[in-house]
Amino acid sequence: MQKIIIDQEFWDIFPEVEIAVMTAKGIDNHNDADVPDDLIRRANEVAKKWVPDDPISINPVVKAWRDAYRKFRTKKGARNAVENLLKRAKNDKGVGNINPIVDVYNSVSLEYAFPIAAEDLDKIIGDVHLTVAKGGETFTPIGEDEIEEALPGEVVYRDDKDVISRCWAWRDSARVADTDNTKNLLFYMENIQPDRKNDHLAAAEALKTRFHDYLNIDINDITILNKDNRDFVFVK
Repeated sequence: MQKIIIDQEFWDIFPEVEIAVMTAKGIDNHNDADVPDDLIRRANEVAKKWVPDDPISINPVVKAWRDAYRKFRTKKGARNAVENLLKRAKNDKGVGNINPIVDVYNSVSLEYAFPIAAEDLDKIIGDVHLTVAKGGETFTPIGEDEIEEALPGEVVYRDDKDVISRCWAWRDSARVADTDNTKNLLFYMENIQPDRKNDHLAAAEALKTRFHDYLNIDINDITILNKDNRDFVFVK
C-alpha cells in the first residue's frame, strides 16, 4: 500500500485547505468515442464566468491563489495552474484537445475553477507527500529536459524519488505525467477557499461522472483530506 500524506509543515501555512483525492484503474486512454466533440470548447466558454474583471488578478478565484502563493517561496512568475487555464479562456485562447483523459479533467477544471492533477500511479515511487521543500529536491517539468531544483520553503508534492509538482499546483513532473499509455491514475484537486466547499465537492463529483459517462472509467470514492484527515491510501 502507498499513501498520499499531507505533512504538518503544510498545515502550518494552510490550515483551512481541503484536497479531494481519488484514483482510477484500468484506463484506456485511446477510447474517446463518447467524449463530446465540443467538450473543451464549451468548458472554455463557461470558464469566463470566473474571470469577468480586469486585471485577472482581482477576480476572487485568482486573487485567492495569488494570496496563497505569497505565503511560501516560489519560482519567479509561478502561478497556480488554474489561473493559466482561466487566463487562456478569458483571452479567447482556450486550451485545446490533448488526449481523452486530459480533456475530461481539463473540462472540469475550467468549468469549476479548481486545479486538477492526474498522475500516473504506476510511476509513483513510495508515498506522495504535500510538504515544504528543504531545497535542492530535483524536478523535471513536462515538456522540458532540464532538471530543476526546488527552493527552500517551496510547497511541493513529492514522492520517494523527487518532486512531482512544483510550487504546489503550478507545474507537474514529466516522470509521472499521464500519457496515452497510462493505465492507473491518482487525482488530487485543492480548494483554498472555505466558502467554495460545495463547489469543490460538485467538481469532484463532476470529474467522477464524466469519467464514467465519457470514458467508461470508474473513479474510486472521493476522499477529502484536511487537517483532521491527513492521508489517503491508494493501491496500485
